[in-house]
Amino acid sequence: MLQIDGKIGEGGGQILRTAVAFSAVTGKAFRIFDIRAKRKNPGLQKQHVQSILAAQRACDAECVGAALSSMELEFTPGQIRGGEYAFDIGTAGSASLVLQTILPILFRAEGESRVTVRGGTHNPWAPPYEFVRDSFLPAIGLMGFEAKASLIKHGFYPAGGGELRATIEPMNRDDAKPLNMVKRGDVVRTSAKAILSNLPLHIGERERDVVSGELGMKWSEIEIEMVRDPAGPGNAVVVTAECGGHKSVFTGFGQRGKRAEDVAREVCGEYREWLRSGAAVCPHLADQLLIYMALGKGGSFTTSDVTQHFKTNVEVIKRFVEVDVAVEREGEMYGVVVGV
Repeated sequence: MLQIDGKIGEGGGQILRTAVAFSAVTGKAFRIFDIRAKRKNPGLQKQHVQSILAAQRACDAECVGAALSSMELEFTPGQIRGGEYAFDIGTAGSASLVLQTILPILFRAEGESRVTVRGGTHNPWAPPYEFVRDSFLPAIGLMGFEAKASLIKHGFYPAGGGELRATIEPMNRDDAKPLNMVKRGDVVRTSAKAILSNLPLHIGERERDVVSGELGMKWSEIEIEMVRDPAGPGNAVVVTAECGGHKSVFTGFGQRGKRAEDVAREVCGEYREWLRSGAAVCPHLADQLLIYMALGKGGSFTTSDVTQHFKTNVEVIKRFVEVDVAVEREGEMYGVVVGV
């Protein structure tokens, strides 16, 4: 049984999500200890438990330690099974992270799978629905991993109550394609929107003013989406750039005590930093691409930053499969080559 130190790298939930996914796909059991030991609230939280239980169901695994605050977990995978799945986090914990945990597993199922996840769809510490739909899923689709997602109901932090649904097609590794996202190409379209859930319109209007001024966009190019879900208030600003046939998505989240103008300025700054680098892939997508490149035929891409999430994923992936990940600084960006 593989032994994994839960303190490696950034020491967070990414270690768990990557480990259970690769365990299920490779058939290798593992034990992880000191789970999230560096965090203020160490051990498993609800969204981590739900991710593990989701993976357990998808591959009929034997699992010991999947409980709140647990610092240790043993996971022994079984047979991967496609079909209908529904998971309820019960909090505003990220629905997209649960989905990202089981996607690599269900791609190896014999038939189509349909998954419903209830929880947070727009959470400051996780990829929001727009990122999953417009950037993440199309990018892994370039490698042959086909899935579609739809938003049934928004769920903002801290209330939650959102719902995502996804359809995952089975994928044979022999049919995988190497990724090539080295050159970004010209930005052919930039769009933005402010999402407001049970909040006054003027918040979105102030965010629209900032985005218009910071990015030189017309008001007509900046949407204000009013959401009337019962789960509670929430706010997000989403900026999307389309270039080279791919979309990069950047998101800022409103929080209590944070001015609307600051939310918009932060996401605009993140977008401009990526744009200035010349990289094809944003840092939030880079670490997720590694998973599918390692499970597929490798490839290469450029990114504007190499994060702790990225480095952590490299460490965990190498515990389960033989893979070579080369990273080289190239001016304002990084070139990444994955050999399998």
